[in-house]
Amino acid sequence: MSLKKLFPVFALLVVFSMLLSACAAPVQPTTSVEATSVSGATQVPATEVPTNDSPLKDLSGDVVIDGSSTVYPITVAVAEEFATVAPDVRISVGLSGTGGGFKKFCPGEIDISDASRAIKDEEAAICQENGVEFVEFLVALDGLTVMVSQENDWLNEITVDQLAALLGSSSTITKWSDLDPSYPAEDILFFIPDPDSGTRDYMIEIVEKANGDEDLRQDENTTFSSDDNVLLDGIANEKNAFGFFGYAYYVGNKDAVKAVPVVNKAGDAVLPSDTTVQDGTYNPLSRPLYIYVNLNSLQEKPQVAAYVNYYFGPDGGAAIMSEVGYSMPPTGTYEANLALLAESLK
Repeated sequence: MSLKKLFPVFALLVVFSMLLSACAAPVQPTTSVEATSVSGATQVPATEVPTNDSPLKDLSGDVVIDGSSTVYPITVAVAEEFATVAPDVRISVGLSGTGGGFKKFCPGEIDISDASRAIKDEEAAICQENGVEFVEFLVALDGLTVMVSQENDWLNEITVDQLAALLGSSSTITKWSDLDPSYPAEDILFFIPDPDSGTRDYMIEIVEKANGDEDLRQDENTTFSSDDNVLLDGIANEKNAFGFFGYAYYVGNKDAVKAVPVVNKAGDAVLPSDTTVQDGTYNPLSRPLYIYVNLNSLQEKPQVAAYVNYYFGPDGGAAIMSEVGYSMPPTGTYEANLALLAESLK
């Protein structure tokens, strides 16, 4: 039986707790290790560190990770810090999108899948067919961020209905003036995550609730990518661009793109931030981020268990979260994650 069934109460608690304010853990000093890109995956190399008493220094072997480009900055940052205490462990982090990660995870090809949404029933079924049991861990909260060019001086806020009108598969909007007659009569260039993206899946849910469309637009003015950096470059370099991606990519590029305040359920136009994501006022575009870990990898590969343990320890996600631009999940989540990890190793 999958360990997924061991924590439904915890999962529900997390979802309801997202509506409450929670304090982010303080940022601790960290030492970065340069990572290199190899065949689309970031390889976190071994690093020379002084001899220490930690048993982690005696670990070796691989940890293979793929999935969400949104979760990617967190996982890579933690991997870089882990390399300073476990220098002989080789960690590979790819970014094929949430769906792309699950396509490798469910057949048992990778140890960990980064995900910007919960696993789908059909994906869980494939895991079961392949004998892959897994454990789900909540790692962060994100504010999905709506972006335009810095040169855009007309779109100063956007409603959910306008988002749906722009992005839905039934959209007939091609020019800014189609959205509002006072806007320029210029073609909008859309930069949207591709079908393997969990970020795209989340936006589809928002659009479907607003106007019933079950997919996003696909036309000659739309560019798709699972790499948020590609979307970022497109939006930054096109005056009439429009798109969306995870908050961390905006935080690191505020001088290149402009975030658009989203009108929330209370009627207030709100920008994403650590505070507004934590307190729930940035709605409905706040969302949870996860990692999924193969149970067999946890139990048979000590380096995987050690990395996951480090991820939720004081020097892992909590120490780097503010630096990479995301919000910590509700208070007590990491402690619950560590308890779940310990249970899974019995």
